[in-house]
Amino acid sequence: MGKYQPPFQLTDLMSTQLEAISALLKRLRTRRSMALSVQQRHEYRLRSVHATVAIENNPLTFEQVTAVIAGKHVPAKPSEIKEVQNAWAAYALLPVFKPFEEKALLKAHLEMMQDLTAEADRFRSGAVGVFKGQELVHLAPPAALVPGQIRNLLAWYLHSDLHPLIKSAVFHYEFEFIHPFADGNGRLGRLGRLWHTLLLGHWRELFRWIPLEDQILTRRKEYYAALAEADRKADCAVFVELLLELTVHSLEELIITHNRADQGVTKWEIETVSGKTCDSIGL
Repeated sequence: MGKYQPPFQLTDLMSTQLEAISALLKRLRTRRSMALSVQQRHEYRLRSVHATVAIENNPLTFEQVTAVIAGKHVPAKPSEIKEVQNAWAAYALLPVFKPFEEKALLKAHLEMMQDLTAEADRFRSGAVGVFKGQELVHLAPPAALVPGQIRNLLAWYLHSDLHPLIKSAVFHYEFEFIHPFADGNGRLGRLGRLWHTLLLGHWRELFRWIPLEDQILTRRKEYYAALAEADRKADCAVFVELLLELTVHSLEELIITHNRADQGVTKWEIETVSGKTCDSIGL
C-alpha cells in the first residue's frame, strides 16, 4: 500500500453524523418487526437503479424503469433502456462482487457499461476530463497511472482503521477523481455509487438495499458541487459530510416506512413471502 493517503481531514461534523447513524441503527436493531420483505427489497432496488441512471440525466421515470425491469415495452431510446437493464444487472451482482478485488471492479464495469462503451471491462486508455459547458472542471490523472492508483485505493480501504461509513465515502470521491474507466457519455458515476453501496453492504447488509442513490438524486446539484469543491480544496471532507448526511436521511426514511407499516399502511407492510419468514436485515 505504500504511503498512499487520500486527501481529507476528519471533522467534528463527521463525528456528530456517525453518532446519529449509530443511534438510528440501534433503533432499527431494537425493532422486532424490522425486516425487509422480498417486495420491499425489490422496491428499494428499483429506486436505486432509477436514481443512479437519472442522476446522469436518463429521462425514464420510476414507473418506466419498473416496466423495463418487468420486461414490458417502454417508448424510449435503446440506450436509455440499456442503461437501466445494465444497472439492474450490476446491482443484482452485489452479493457476488468482492469489494477489494480489481477483477470484480472490472466485471462490474462490464455489467454497467456493456454495449454502451467500447472499453467495457478495462481501464481507460486515454485522457478524460469533466466539462461544465465548454469549461474543463476536472482533468483526471493520466491513463498510465490508473491501474496503480486503483490498486492503492483498494489497499488503502482494506487496511484503513477509519469507520466504514467515512472511508466508503472517501473511496467514492477518490474513484470519481481517478476516473478509471471510459465512462460512455458521463456514466462513470454509476459505478462509483455501486461500489459505495457494495462497501457499505460488506460492513452491514442493510446498506446493500438502502437506496442512498435516491437521496443523492434529490440533491444532485449539491452532490456535484461537493465533488468540485473537494477537487478545489484537495480535501474531500465536504463530500464525505454530504454522503453521511444523506445516509442519516435514508435511515430516517426507513424507520418512517416501518412505522407506517406498523400502523397498517399496506404498501410497506412487513410480511411473509410465499409462506417463508423474511430475512433479517443484517444489522
